[in-house]
Amino acid sequence: MLTSGTTQRIGNPTTLVVGAVNPIQVLLKMKPAYSITHILFAILLSAVTLSGCSGKNETPLFLESNRKGGEADAPVKDVPTDILSTQKAFSNVSKKVTPSVVNISTVSRKKTVQPFFEANPLFEDFFGAPQTRRDKSLGSGFIISKDGYIVTNDHVVRDAESIQVKLSNDKVYDAKVVGGDQKTDIAIIKINAADLPTAVLGDSDKLEAGQWAIAIGNPFGLDRTMTVGVVSAIGRSNMGIETYENFIQTDASINPGNSGGPLLNVYGEVIGINTAIVAAGQGIGFAIPINMAKPVFAQLIKKGNVSRGYMGVTIQPVTEELAQSFGLKQAKGALVNDVIKGGPADKAGIRQGDVITALNGTEVKDPSHLQRLVAEAGIGTAAKITIFRDGKTLEHSLTLASADSAPKQRQREERRGRQQDGEADLLGLIVENSESGEGVVVAEVASGGVAAEAGMKRGDIIVSINRTRTPTTLEYTRIIKNSGRSGNLTILVRRGDASIYFALRLK
Repeated sequence: MLTSGTTQRIGNPTTLVVGAVNPIQVLLKMKPAYSITHILFAILLSAVTLSGCSGKNETPLFLESNRKGGEADAPVKDVPTDILSTQKAFSNVSKKVTPSVVNISTVSRKKTVQPFFEANPLFEDFFGAPQTRRDKSLGSGFIISKDGYIVTNDHVVRDAESIQVKLSNDKVYDAKVVGGDQKTDIAIIKINAADLPTAVLGDSDKLEAGQWAIAIGNPFGLDRTMTVGVVSAIGRSNMGIETYENFIQTDASINPGNSGGPLLNVYGEVIGINTAIVAAGQGIGFAIPINMAKPVFAQLIKKGNVSRGYMGVTIQPVTEELAQSFGLKQAKGALVNDVIKGGPADKAGIRQGDVITALNGTEVKDPSHLQRLVAEAGIGTAAKITIFRDGKTLEHSLTLASADSAPKQRQREERRGRQQDGEADLLGLIVENSESGEGVVVAEVASGGVAAEAGMKRGDIIVSINRTRTPTTLEYTRIIKNSGRSGNLTILVRRGDASIYFALRLK
C-alpha cells in the first residue's frame, strides 16, 4: 500500500514521485519530448495508484473477533459454562480481595561480617566499630481491621528499622510492629488510617486436598500478583521451618515477596498466610492455616506477645519398633520420656513411659501435633489426656499452666569409670555403674552393634530396660541374659537433660 509523501531511489537520474503528487502533473511539467504514449501510461498509473489507496480491495492486516465488532468468528465458539464460571469466580476474588492486600517494604541495618579480624579483641581499637549495611526487603500482608491492623510474617518485619505499607490505591503509610511470634512466624503491624478495606477470615479446618487455592501478594516487587492452584496437602509438619507447624501445602505459585500475603479459597476468604517455599522444587509452597493464626493475632494485638499452654513433659515420636514393644497397634501418639517434677502432668499422675494418644478427644498424631494442641488450648484450660499404659487406655485430667512458668531443666553430670571386663555384651555395649545410682553408664559402643545402629552413644545412662529399672550393672546384666538371643528390648536412656526411648531387636 502506498502512503503520502515521497520515496526516492538513490542513484537513479529519473525521480519518480508517487502518492500525494499526481503523475500527470509531473509529466506535463516535463519536456515536450515525451509522447502521448507516455501521457497515457501516466494516466493508467495514476488510476492504479488511486485505486490502491482507496482501501476497498485492501487485504486486512489482522483478524478481529466479532465479539469485539470485527468480522471473524472466535476459534472456540462453545466454551463450557463451568470454565466460564470458574474464570469469573477468580476475577471476582481478585476484585473483592485485592484492596485488602498490602505491599510491605522494610529497611534494616545489619552488621558487616569480618570473620578473620573481628574476633580479635583489639579489632575495634584499630579499625573502629564494626561497619553495618542497610538491607531492603519486600513482603506482603493483609488488613484485618478498618483502623489499620495488618497481618504479615514475622520474618518480613523482624529487626526492621523502618516499615512502609503501600495500599492498593497507591497510598503509602509508615507502619510500626505491634508484636511478633517467631515460633509461628506471625506478626502484626499497624498504620494510622481509617475505613480501610478488610479481609474476611475463613475456616482452614474444612480444607481438603484438591480444593482451589488463590495467592495474592507482592512477588519480586510486582504489586498484587494473583496466582491460582490447589491445596496440595494439609497438616504438613516436621518441615524444620518453625517451632509450631501445621502447614497448608499448595502449588499456587509463591515466590520471594509473597511472604505474609493471604492464601484464599474461591469465596475470597483467607484460609492461610503464605510463608515458605521449597527452593529446590517447583509448585511446593506452604501457608500457615488461618485457624492456627487467629489466637496468635488476638494475643499480639492485646499484649504484643504470645503465651502458650504447658503440660510439663518431654516427649518423643513412637516408632514402629517402640509401638510393638509397648503393645500399640499403630505407631501414633507421643511417648513421654520424662515428667517435670511439680508440673501439671506430674500432679495429674502421668508417668514416664506413658504414650499420650489424645488431648480433649482429638487424636494425637505425633509429638509436634501434641505440642500444637497444648499451645492452642490456652493457659488455665482444663484438659483431658488419654494415655496408653501397660496395655490399657487411661484418662487423666489436668490444668494447663503457662510455658513461661516452666522450670529450667536440671543440670546433670556425666560420671564415668571403667568397665570391669572390657567385653561388649549382646547389645554391643560396655556399661558401668554410675555414682548417682540412677542407672548404668554406657562406656563404649561397639561399631555395628544393635545399640549403635539404634543410635545409642557413649555417655548415655540406661535407666530401664522393658520398663524395669537398671540401677546397677548386675541388674542390667541379669535383664540382658533373661532376654536371650532374640527378642525386643525397650531401653530408656538419659542423655544430658533429655530422656530417650530406644527399641532394639536382638539378632
